[in-house]
Amino acid sequence: MSLNQTPSSERVSIGFFGIRNAGKSSVVNAVTGQELAVVSDVKGTTTDPVKKAMEILPIGPVVIIDTPGMDDEGDLGELRVQKARRILAQTGVAVLVVDGTAGLSDTDRQLIALFRERQIPYVVACNKADLPGFTLCEGGLAVSAKTGEGIHELKETLGRLAKPVESTKRIVSDLLEPGDLVVLVIPIDAAAPKGRVILPQQQTLRDILDANCTAVCCQDTELAATLKCLAKKPKLVITDSQAFERVSKDTPDDITLTSFSILFARYKGDLSELVRGAAALFHLKDGDRVLISEGCTHHRQCGDIGTIKMPAWIEKFTGAKPQYGFTSGGEFPQDLSGYKLCVHCGGCMLNEKEMKWRIAHARESGIPIVNYGVAIAHMHGILRRSLAPFPDMLKLLDE
Repeated sequence: MSLNQTPSSERVSIGFFGIRNAGKSSVVNAVTGQELAVVSDVKGTTTDPVKKAMEILPIGPVVIIDTPGMDDEGDLGELRVQKARRILAQTGVAVLVVDGTAGLSDTDRQLIALFRERQIPYVVACNKADLPGFTLCEGGLAVSAKTGEGIHELKETLGRLAKPVESTKRIVSDLLEPGDLVVLVIPIDAAAPKGRVILPQQQTLRDILDANCTAVCCQDTELAATLKCLAKKPKLVITDSQAFERVSKDTPDDITLTSFSILFARYKGDLSELVRGAAALFHLKDGDRVLISEGCTHHRQCGDIGTIKMPAWIEKFTGAKPQYGFTSGGEFPQDLSGYKLCVHCGGCMLNEKEMKWRIAHARESGIPIVNYGVAIAHMHGILRRSLAPFPDMLKLLDE
C-alpha cells in the first residue's frame, strides 16, 4: 500500500440495510456503477456482508457494505442477521432500502429506530419506483435500481450525510514542533510483511512529515547505534510494542518514548479506558478467561503476537494460567460475560467508530479492556514512561 492511498480504516463506511428482496444489492450496484453484489429474485441471495473500498463522487473514498436481509429466517438466517447488525458498529452512514411496492415493514421500522439510537445518519431509499403500485414512504427518496431513477439524488444525499467533519485529531504531530526529530523503531522479523512496513507505521511517518519534522527509521537492533550517530537529540522515540523492553533499555531516560499502539489508542480509541483496563492484569488467576482480539486477519506465524507472545507475557507477569479466547477481523463477541479481561490490538485496520464501539461495549459489559501497547508497557514496568507524552493519562495511574 502506498502512502498516498486512503486506508479502509480512514474511509466513510456506508452500510445498505433492509429486508430480503427489497433490492439492496441492486441499489448498491446502481450507486457504485459496478456489479459489486450478486443479485437475483431469490430471497436471501446476500448471505454475508460484502465490503468494497472505492471512490464515489461526490463523496470521495468510502467503504460500501451490502448486508444480508434483516428478516432472514431459521438458525442460519439468525446468524446472518447477527452479522448484519454487527455492521452497525462500523457504519458511518446507513441506507435503508425499502420495497416501495410493499411499504415500510416492521423490520424497516426497527432498523430506523436502531439508526436513531446509535446516532447513525441515514436515508430511506424507496426502491422499485418503476413498478406499478409503488408508493413513496414518508421522508423517503424514490429510486429504481433497474432504471437508475433517483440514484443520482441518492448519491448526492449520501455525499451530504457522509461529508466528514475536519478532525483536529492527529496521530503524533500535535506533540511536535516543526523541525523536531523523531526516531521510528520498526523491527524486521518473521512477522514483518516483506517489502513494506505496516499501516500504523506508514500513517505515523506521514503525519510526522506533514508536521514539517524529520523521521529516522531503524530496527530495534540498531537503535543504540542510531541514537549515538545523531547530531540532534530526538524529540520522541516511537517503537513497535513488541520491542518495548529492548527499546526502553536502549533509549536514554531524557528522551521521550512511546509506541505506535499507544498513539493509535489515542487516535481512534479511548486511551483512558485502556489505561484503566491495564490494572486488571494484576488480578488474573488460574482459569480466568481472557479475550485476545485483533482487527486484522493476518496469517498466524511462529511467534505470533496474539496467540503466542501475549499469552506468554501475561503468564510471566501474573504467574497465573488463564484460559484464552481469540477473535480476528470483524469478529468481536456480543456476549462478553465470563471474560475477566479483553486485550485488543492497536486497531489500525478498524475504523474509529468500530474501535470505539468495542471499547464501549466492553465497558458497558463490565469487562476491563486494554490494548497491546498499554498492556506490554505495563507488564514490562514502563507504562508510566510510555505515557509521558500524555499528562492526563499519568494522572490515571495515580488514582
